[in-house]
Amino acid sequence: MQKTIGIVLLAILCLTLLGVEPALAGPGGAIAHAAFETFWGRILLAVLTVLFLPLILYVTFLEKRAERRTRKDLRFMSQYSPLFDWLTMQQRAKSCFFRVHSSWEQEDLTQTSEWMTEWYWQNQQTVYLDRWRREGLVNVCTVKKIKSVRPLLFVHTNHGEGHDHSVIVISIEANMRDYLQERTTGKIVEGSKRYKDVETIWSFTLENGCWRVSDIEEGRMSLTYAKMVKELPKIDSTIVTVLRA
Repeated sequence: MQKTIGIVLLAILCLTLLGVEPALAGPGGAIAHAAFETFWGRILLAVLTVLFLPLILYVTFLEKRAERRTRKDLRFMSQYSPLFDWLTMQQRAKSCFFRVHSSWEQEDLTQTSEWMTEWYWQNQQTVYLDRWRREGLVNVCTVKKIKSVRPLLFVHTNHGEGHDHSVIVISIEANMRDYLQERTTGKIVEGSKRYKDVETIWSFTLENGCWRVSDIEEGRMSLTYAKMVKELPKIDSTIVTVLRA
């Protein structure tokens, strides 16, 4: 099994490296790798897809299994708290996605600070946006539509009341454009103005009864989280202590 996983990861790495375009830096500073967009790039992608089809199907199986397990755990917890209702969490994730991207493009995350954990909000503002401003760069990051929202991992904790510090990891795929340009000239230094389908992995942490963004990572991390699900104990009445009001 270890050997199989290693082969899968190697295949994904090869596909990623072969398909890399100039880096795109949206919220989280994640590098969003675009698809093969040239004619020969599409031909190469088709060939690689055929060659690695069994591995691609295996990865898809792992992610689907993780999604089913996560949905099951959330259904169990929703019996005790509406905070774990997946439809509600899904809407929260979409709202966060649009709000964070909008504020990111405006170079000021202050208005979305309540949608993110304090540490993550300060980290993003200082590490990326403030630095780009000093370097005379601006990140154009426009979302056209969200295509899918999938739960990958759910970790329940009970630190204090209200299930605080529980974590949900969600895969969000959206059609969007994301590029860096010089502030004064408008010259694009990274990325392009084309809209692309981009997957990013968003982690949400429960703080004071509210799901807040605590991390944003590259789409390739979805397999890592899918594998983690298998190692988690099942959430049921024997291991969950439910705090009642």
